[in-house]
Amino acid sequence: MKQRAPLTLAAVTAALAAVTGLAFLTAPAATPAGGAGRADAARRPVERSVLVCPEPSSSDIAETTYTSLTPGKGGGAGTARLATREGKAVLEPREPGKPVSATASGAEAPGLTGAAEGALAPGWTAQQTTKVAVGHTRGLLGLSCTVPGTDFWFPGVSTAKGRQDYIHLTNPDDTVAEVDIKLYGPDGLVKDKPGAVAAVFRVDARSTAKVSLSTLFPDSRLTDVTAHVTTGSGRVGASAQAAEDGVGTDWLPASAGPADTLVLPGIPADATSVRLVAFAPGEDDADLTVRLSGPGGRLTPAGKERLHVKAGMTAGLDLGDVTRGEAGSLLLAPADPGKAVPVVAALRVVRGTAPKQELGFVPASAPVGERATVADNRADDKATALTLTASGADATVRVTASAGTEGGQPAVQEITVKAGTTRAVVPAPAPSGGKGPYALTIETLSGGPVHAARTLTLPHDGIPMFTVQAFTDDRSTVSVPRAVEDPSILLR
Repeated sequence: MKQRAPLTLAAVTAALAAVTGLAFLTAPAATPAGGAGRADAARRPVERSVLVCPEPSSSDIAETTYTSLTPGKGGGAGTARLATREGKAVLEPREPGKPVSATASGAEAPGLTGAAEGALAPGWTAQQTTKVAVGHTRGLLGLSCTVPGTDFWFPGVSTAKGRQDYIHLTNPDDTVAEVDIKLYGPDGLVKDKPGAVAAVFRVDARSTAKVSLSTLFPDSRLTDVTAHVTTGSGRVGASAQAAEDGVGTDWLPASAGPADTLVLPGIPADATSVRLVAFAPGEDDADLTVRLSGPGGRLTPAGKERLHVKAGMTAGLDLGDVTRGEAGSLLLAPADPGKAVPVVAALRVVRGTAPKQELGFVPASAPVGERATVADNRADDKATALTLTASGADATVRVTASAGTEGGQPAVQEITVKAGTTRAVVPAPAPSGGKGPYALTIETLSGGPVHAARTLTLPHDGIPMFTVQAFTDDRSTVSVPRAVEDPSILLR
């Protein structure tokens, strides 16, 4: 009997952590006596945010740019700092609305951990972008630094010949974290020998561990795999890094948590190969409809309109050049609305043709929500493209391009997206006269929900090197119950 992946208590804990953004608040002042009986909640800015960035690359010729921003216009005191394990500061933003950046070269660029407090905490975002010009790991790797947690899903990793995939684990805390990694393939839980159903790793305080999936289970060579990363104690930031011989390399961020309806935003218009990988972690099989949201609405890929995912197993579907010249987003939904089964999913995307190919990933992501930011964008011609998908009603968003790290003036644009469509903005809004990397912030003004992604393209030697990062709600505020003074408690 195959072993399945249940929706664990750790998953519930992670979901609660996501709601609070792993940020902290002090209690609000007590409500005056005249307000007694009010138990409604208020939204308050978070007062502390934590981020971790994994080690960027093992290549000696890697060039990495770190960029950080807290959106907003300032006001109030605050601090923010991303630093190495030894405590050396790499990025220290000084005020909201102004991005900062730093660069690092070679394989010695470290993983980073950091925290923002006060006025710099709400929506604090950091990004690392790495370019490797040549070699079997050549390509453009982009990753939004992650909020530490306890439960992560990575559909789309692989142990196939020619793939070198790693899970990076970064522990930001002063205590040891114990981490379990399980792999699920087309036949369920991957086991190289009886009883070997998970690998347990110890990640020391304020350090990073790098786990090779091909050596974790060396006798299992599988194209489509889902990795499930959970912690038995502590918390970590987790990201997957994939390299494919002759194709390219990129980061694979964790998928949005298991849900019966998913949006995978930001498939480039010129994608030459798109492969969907999905996993059903519960006890029931999932039957999914597969739709492409494009400029004209929702389309069904010919002959690829359904995907059956067996419980506890990973399934793949080759979609080919599904976008056919127009940027889009993939929509997954239950084939039978009366039988909704949660899944996780991601896309492996290739641009170009051999030998001038490049690899990227598009995981399922949460909506923009009130506000979301991607920190590293470039103002070069068509280097930065924005994809917006209205998966529900018509929507209007405000897009703010910050000043560049070396100057310029912010730019603001309102964009409307019709229900069921995807709108590509190429080039994306950019600061006036800006130099250096800049940040894009999206706010939902009406309608939606809106899913969004940014594609950064930095061609090299005829290779369309690219990376895609999704915008997800920055959780800059949390709900805090209103306090009510009740002197009678002293008599109870």
